[in-house]
Amino acid sequence: MARKNLFASVTATLGDDVDRAAVTASEARASYTRRGASRSMIQSLDELAETSMRVLDGETVISLDPGDLDGSFVADRIGDDDEAYSGLREAIRLSGQSTPILVRPHPTDDGRYMIVFGHRRARAARELGLKVRAVVKPLADIEHVIAQGQENTARADLTFIEKAIFASKLQRSGMSRDVLKTALTVDDSLLSRMLSVAEVVPDSVLDALGAAKGVGRDRWEELKKLVLNPSVAQRACQAVKEDGFVASTSDDARFLYLLTALKSSSKSVRPSKQKPAVSAWAPVDQSVSVTAKPKANGLVMEFGNPKGKSFGLWLSSNMDSLFEQYSRSTEKQQTGD
Repeated sequence: MARKNLFASVTATLGDDVDRAAVTASEARASYTRRGASRSMIQSLDELAETSMRVLDGETVISLDPGDLDGSFVADRIGDDDEAYSGLREAIRLSGQSTPILVRPHPTDDGRYMIVFGHRRARAARELGLKVRAVVKPLADIEHVIAQGQENTARADLTFIEKAIFASKLQRSGMSRDVLKTALTVDDSLLSRMLSVAEVVPDSVLDALGAAKGVGRDRWEELKKLVLNPSVAQRACQAVKEDGFVASTSDDARFLYLLTALKSSSKSVRPSKQKPAVSAWAPVDQSVSVTAKPKANGLVMEFGNPKGKSFGLWLSSNMDSLFEQYSRSTEKQQTGD
């Protein structure tokens, strides 16, 4: 297949959506701190981002068989919004595919293509028995994930947890944090929070909660803090299998069910405060018993057995001399004598 000759001419452009995405991404990246040894690396990534977000400019839009397409090597969605997807498919059925998808020649399978972005459009075309309008662009893996991440970020339809899991997958695939920040158009602080949530919350819980539309960063942070406790994390894995969770009819309801269950579990596993040790004394003949109970701001002594009361009264009448002995003893300890 002579792809270079096929795409030599300039016949189509992406349209307003990608242009707006490129502008938004450029403005966000301009706010990043550029200093020190990483400056040249960030500048290089910026150049890749600018290129990847405008890859359809001047490229030829062609029709491809959906059967020749494979998904991206790193997924950025958790399931599909059935209602939104149905609307997209119906629009394509009625009016055709207005915006082409972006694909790259498959890196290991000659004659096939890997989708960079536009997975739902490709799925709709396949289900409708249509060809897919696409632009083919040779891209390296880094360019691929930058284009994929920024296109989805620009459309703002990925949830916080989808972006967090996408970032985690990129990191595990060997991508640097600079690549992750550029792909998702986030700063160090937000990226760290995303990775922390994706790595701390158990995978089975993430799978059960899905895309969690309507659940923002703060509530995911709250969940993360709860499951840092291993016993609470285990409870979370059980809670997502319970009838109450499964029967919940919305993402918010499922998330609330889980948080409520975990907060209750967290209270029950809190370690109880240890009671202060109680000391006891008695002479050899057991004629007196003395129990000392530490309190928050003092000490309570109880005197028992036949001579307990008289011994306690004797102590109270000799407090002056006893306190002097105590004072001399502590002074010697402080001076080391």
